[in-house]
Amino acid sequence: MCHDTDSRPPAPPRSGDVAERGTLTLTSTDGTEVAAAYAAPAGEARVGVVLLPDIRGLHPYCVALAERFAEAGIPALAVDWFGRTAELPEAGTRGQDFDWQTHIPQVTAAGVDADVTAAVAYLRERTRLDLPVVTVGFCFGGSHSWRLAGSDLDLAAGVGFYGKPEVTGDAPAKRPTLMVIAGADAATPVEDQLALAERLRAGGAEVETAVYDGAPHSFFDRAYGDWAEACDDVWRRVLALTDRVAAS
Repeated sequence: MCHDTDSRPPAPPRSGDVAERGTLTLTSTDGTEVAAAYAAPAGEARVGVVLLPDIRGLHPYCVALAERFAEAGIPALAVDWFGRTAELPEAGTRGQDFDWQTHIPQVTAAGVDADVTAAVAYLRERTRLDLPVVTVGFCFGGSHSWRLAGSDLDLAAGVGFYGKPEVTGDAPAKRPTLMVIAGADAATPVEDQLALAERLRAGGAEVETAVYDGAPHSFFDRAYGDWAEACDDVWRRVLALTDRVAAS
């Protein structure tokens, strides 16, 4: 299991005012209604983030993480996976009892691309039309973030946490990519993820790997006190990438 409804992301190393936060319904580019959560900083946006959740879809961890990015000065929109196969969640987010096992096999790359394209457009409509956007994904979402690094979507960079190489397809990366790798990940061996990094580099893009020895799957959680230093380092790497994209 990845993040549950009690999980919350660790705090970023910089903190500012959050001007807006909340859940909403996003219309995907294929017309599907998708649950989403948006948070925006009080200051001017220089880069945006689309958050791609784990297998549980849009749950409270994702909403909190969008707010964390907003605290760090970055508007963020988290999207749900299941708009095509499940009803919109009444509470705005998926509960612990949601039957994700039934719905995850029905998620397609085309559906993900349509939702991410709509999410990028939403961020730009709310901020500025030339806003560079980075995907940040976890587990299932991390796999798709790595896949999107080689796609034709209008993205600036991609970050993936503890993904699975078999979901990423065969395309090499076209844009900067960060792979956050849990050293004790029972779902995917480290060597498989490092091999994926080499394949992604075949496209000539920068692919950074950050391996945290002994860290479990889903360690980027404030409940994992033993991994606080690793979480701090992850934030440093992610914000270094988004800052670099903002300055380019």
